[in-house]
Amino acid sequence: MSIERVKAYFEKFEMADRIQEFEVSSATVELAAAALGCEPERIAKTLSFLLDGQAILIVAAGDARIDNSKYKAKFGKKAKMIFFDDVENFIGHAVGGVCPFAVNEGVTVYLDESLKRFETVFPACGSSNSAIELSLPELEKYSGYAEWVDVCKEI
Repeated sequence: MSIERVKAYFEKFEMADRIQEFEVSSATVELAAAALGCEPERIAKTLSFLLDGQAILIVAAGDARIDNSKYKAKFGKKAKMIFFDDVENFIGHAVGGVCPFAVNEGVTVYLDESLKRFETVFPACGSSNSAIELSLPELEKYSGYAEWVDVCKEI
């Protein structure tokens, strides 16, 4: 299970106990916000794309939407999300639990500027009923991100 991979990953940093698991689904921004009792925009959703045949992840605020022109300006290609049924094979986590932690080798992680308005955010942890609260410096550290990008629409 993906959550076990994420727990093992965070165990290396003695942080696995910070992972929250819920009795209810947190598979969407709205469900995660309800499970956590926070604003939907503080959910750090992780979006999966294919870029030149390679998987990339963009972690963005829960209320952010990809701006196709900004994406193309940054990456030189039109945004192409990974098909639902292929996400787990490319990323290592299924839709609903996709996160930037313990992903398959070769997956590049980008953090979107939309997150910078928050002190802490809540990304998933590999399952459709989990999350962890991280500060932005912690998100940078544990996601192994490549860089901050600005590929979402103005909020």
